Amino acid sequence: MELLMKPHRTPGMLITFCGLDGCGKTTMIRRLVEILEKQGCSVLLTKQPTDFVRKSRIFRTYMDSPDHDAYDYRSLSLLAASDRVQHSNRVIAPALAQGKVVISDRYFYSCLANLHARGFLRDRWIYEIARDIPQPDVAFFLDVDVDTAIRRVRGREEEKDRYIDVELQHRLRREYREMAAGRNGNLVPTDTSEEESFGLIWTAVQAILSEKDGGVRYA
Repeated sequence: MELLMKPHRTPGMLITFCGLDGCGKTTMIRRLVEILEKQGCSVLLTKQPTDFVRKSRIFRTYMDSPDHDAYDYRSLSLLAASDRVQHSNRVIAPALAQGKVVISDRYFYSCLANLHARGFLRDRWIYEIARDIPQPDVAFFLDVDVDTAIRRVRGREEEKDRYIDVELQHRLRREYREMAAGRNGNLVPTDTSEEESFGLIWTAVQAILSEKDGGVRYA
């Protein structure tokens, strides 16, 4: 089933980043924010899901422990999806209407990828919800092999002992790579140099900025 979102038709620009933990999102987003702000763009940097979900017991259980018997994964997926709807329509949409460049660290694609990677392939509700989510102007899927991604995560002092479901990471990578072939998707390898990876991102962003033809708000 095709994932269809709602065209936002605003002067603003929505840029999203998805991928495995350790794929390089933080680095690429930081560089993009810096260059856009230097050019005078009004930028809103945000993250999905919000802390309302990230700090919840069910989310932390799935992130930090191999024991998930207390919860049905659909309950987390529904919680995350509702959080994304609220955030997209009450935070992102107004910023786009104001002509801002909105950069989201993860987006609705992550919700679908995680649901599918865990074997819930027949759930149709998530596609219905997606129809009320703003369509990104450009969606970046940062791609790196699982071993490299895990090594990067383990290299962070605060996450060196974090539980990671390795098989799940392989399935998630496949899901993200498939999504990148869809609407406005850009697969960006991040196992090359930082400059090369960012060059692909900046080229795509510049093209969208040109299409906006002055609609983006400048500070």
